[in-house]
Amino acid sequence: MGLEQLIPSLAGDGFFTTQVNKLIAWGRKNSIWPYPFGTACCAIEFMATASSRYDLARFGAEVVRFSPRQSDLIVVAGRVTLKMMPVLTQIYSQVAEPKWVISMGACASTGGVFNTYTQIQGVDQFIPVDVYVPGCPPRPESLIDGVLKIQQIIDGQAKRHEFTRPSEMIPMEAN
Repeated sequence: MGLEQLIPSLAGDGFFTTQVNKLIAWGRKNSIWPYPFGTACCAIEFMATASSRYDLARFGAEVVRFSPRQSDLIVVAGRVTLKMMPVLTQIYSQVAEPKWVISMGACASTGGVFNTYTQIQGVDQFIPVDVYVPGCPPRPESLIDGVLKIQQIIDGQAKRHEFTRPSEMIPMEAN
């Protein structure tokens, strides 16, 4: 049970409740705890984003947790195979509400160049994705932009699933 469900029973649906909801959203926006589900080269870029050069902590996502029960953001970074998908769905179910998901990189978003029977062609077929970060692998600045978009969703400035889906991305030219 979140604070949103508890507060209306105490104060009704008045001014106090709306201000407390804004305060809760502000706290959530500025204290995101990401869980990295990194399986390939995108995980290295996630580590670079958390390092001192790019300093993800400036944006309120400093505390990287390796327990899904202590996280509220899953960053799926890299290739996901059929054998790994049950693990990812179980991890997603263990994250407390409210939870958000970033699909980082071409492999997690669309399967990338790996179009094989073992490769998942987009994790959004199994778990809901809020923000897609394109690239192979994406630059740390792109992941930071994805975290900022998650903050916009939390703050109510944007709706979930408003941002670009893989089918709307510009395809790469074949060489």
